Amino acid sequence: MTRHPPTKLLAVTTALLLAVATAVWSGQPSSAAGRTAAAPEPLGVPFLPAPDPLHVTIASMVAVSMTVDRNVTIRLSDGTTRTTTKYTFTKLKIRSHMNVTQRAAGHTVTIDVPNEGSLGGYDSAGKPETTMMWGNITNVCVRVLVKICGVQGLLDLFGSLIPLTAGAEDFVGDIYAIRTVDDHAALDSTDNPVHLPGTITVTVP
Repeated sequence: MTRHPPTKLLAVTTALLLAVATAVWSGQPSSAAGRTAAAPEPLGVPFLPAPDPLHVTIASMVAVSMTVDRNVTIRLSDGTTRTTTKYTFTKLKIRSHMNVTQRAAGHTVTIDVPNEGSLGGYDSAGKPETTMMWGNITNVCVRVLVKICGVQGLLDLFGSLIPLTAGAEDFVGDIYAIRTVDDHAALDSTDNPVHLPGTITVTVP
């Protein structure tokens, strides 16, 4: 059985579906201050990520930067933990074609965004938003005179901070959790940093 909801869905609807397998939460501090070193991440979110990661591809994207923190332990919804990598983006926007697929519990959920979207760009006051991903990015490419691909290759070139202001291509990753926050939001803010206009497909045997 396949259900095809209408295209151009509201960002809130998309964010709710992402929350089935990820942690998407805006308006909360992104700082990890105050937690013990042994405590799994992410903390303070309404949903724990599923043990079945999301397979995420992005044809073209842009961000101010990406930083990489290795050996971060996260807790999953089945009570287990994983030691993985945390990626932090600033002002992450989708230029073209983002696809998110999760296969778990006898069903497949696919979110397809053919054109532009946002996983944390600017809020209504023009302030930057932050997006964190926990998982494994297997590929991302930037152009610095020539096209350079692979997270490790970019780390070798730029160190722990990878600038993506000129854009990046061919993003591929298996991601357990995505959380986007607006560190500058006022208490009465209604800004939603997630805008993914596209289609949602749920397929079951």
